[in-house]
Amino acid sequence: MRQYRDDEIVDFVVVGTGAGGAPLIAGLAAGGFSVIGFDAGPYFRPLEDFASDEREQEKLYWTDERIIDGANPITMGGKNSGKAVGGSTVHFAMVSLRFRPEHFKSRSLLGYGADWPLDWREMWHYYAKAERALGISGPVRYPWGPKRPRYPYRAHELNGAAVLLARGAEAMGIKWTPTPLATVSAPRGQSPPCVYRGFCRFGCSTNAKQSQLVTFIPRALQAGAEIRDLAMVGRIEVGRDGQATGVHYHREGHWRFQKARNVVVAGYAIETPRLLLASATDNYPDGLANSSGLVGKNLMTQSNQAVFGTMAQEVRWYKGPPSLAITEHWNYDDRKDFPGGYCWMAQGPLPVEWVSIQTSSRGLWGQALRDEMEKYNHQVGLKMVGEMLPDERNRVTLADDKDQYGLRVARVTYSWGDNDKALIQHALGQMQISLEAVGATGIFRQEDDTNHLAGTARMGDDPTSSVVNSDCRSWDVPNLWVCDGSIFPTTGGVNPSLTITSIAMRTADRIRVLAARGEL
Repeated sequence: MRQYRDDEIVDFVVVGTGAGGAPLIAGLAAGGFSVIGFDAGPYFRPLEDFASDEREQEKLYWTDERIIDGANPITMGGKNSGKAVGGSTVHFAMVSLRFRPEHFKSRSLLGYGADWPLDWREMWHYYAKAERALGISGPVRYPWGPKRPRYPYRAHELNGAAVLLARGAEAMGIKWTPTPLATVSAPRGQSPPCVYRGFCRFGCSTNAKQSQLVTFIPRALQAGAEIRDLAMVGRIEVGRDGQATGVHYHREGHWRFQKARNVVVAGYAIETPRLLLASATDNYPDGLANSSGLVGKNLMTQSNQAVFGTMAQEVRWYKGPPSLAITEHWNYDDRKDFPGGYCWMAQGPLPVEWVSIQTSSRGLWGQALRDEMEKYNHQVGLKMVGEMLPDERNRVTLADDKDQYGLRVARVTYSWGDNDKALIQHALGQMQISLEAVGATGIFRQEDDTNHLAGTARMGDDPTSSVVNSDCRSWDVPNLWVCDGSIFPTTGGVNPSLTITSIAMRTADRIRVLAARGEL
């Protein structure tokens, strides 16, 4: 790994090393650019640093102070943030799905949301590249959408929870499939095949999970990039000519400044707008890249409600990755009274998480909770990932409170819209029908959960209604880029990580093209 000096002007600094940052760092370094990737979290070595302990592994989450408000405040933590090299991919559930093609033009084709400035056919190309780069394990034929090549690795065997999803879907007359997952089903390089421990969402200690930490980060280092961990970037410096000149960052107890010709922000939907807003200057009093006034606005989360029940036979739903089977039926079927789509997946929460669900959704404590936990091996569950619509009132702003670095903390304001509520209720009803069809008893709903984030630095074709263009380049500051889930105009009804990775790979290619043309 090359190590650069602060006063050495590098071609690119990339703030964040997750699904958006890591592929871009690797792609730029492979293209001959000098690159430093900054991450506020540590550089973990899973084989040495990870424990089979849910509480211990909360060290992977971004738990710094944030202020949450609105009618439906978002619970921040493990489901929507990460503070480690590799970002939240270090503890994500590995579900790797493509958007439905029409969802890239949902305003034009389906009448809701906003259009992306990208063509689905080009995205299909980059999805395939990302799937190969991540070694996705999946079915031979995916049953929805246009044809696609076979996944690089065979699908994983179904566990008890996945078998019950399949049975329920078949009883309802809808399609299902093994879930495409970023964990290998056969040896790959330094990664052994998945051993089905079930600790996927708390950090894979065997390196079977193909997170950015074990895929693009090593490739970036091999290509000559530097990864600077435990480095909190607090402000982007902009010169008198309106160009970014580098970043101020806190590391080893003091503030430092790294010079750069280009700055990429890849901090995800909360930290990205926070940094852009905190970098305001006299020339940019409303924050950087914010001539549209949209930085921080159109924050979106995804609905993550669930339905659970009890089976007479043992299920042992915690064996293996938590989502081994899926149906995308309602992402592709538009016969609904509301716009937007969703999928649902088999679930297998580990014990501490399951206790939390019992207390928060059912109010169980004491002996009642103990009695319920005795049924743990017989539980079955389905969990949705649903599309919540963009709304400028859902936003990230800066509070007056300051964090341990002396930086203003993010205020995250969120309220569900009527369409969001209708979609959630529809999904809960469908999932309940599925569990009833397989004979589950004691069925109950988890109605208040959300997970992935998106929006707050929207991409588009018009600088008056977007923050960056289709290349993820700021309209206002030519050498400032944003590359993470914050650029999403809509969320689609699937997990976002594969789309973020695909766009990051595309952005690296586009930057190389622009450089060859002399347009950087």
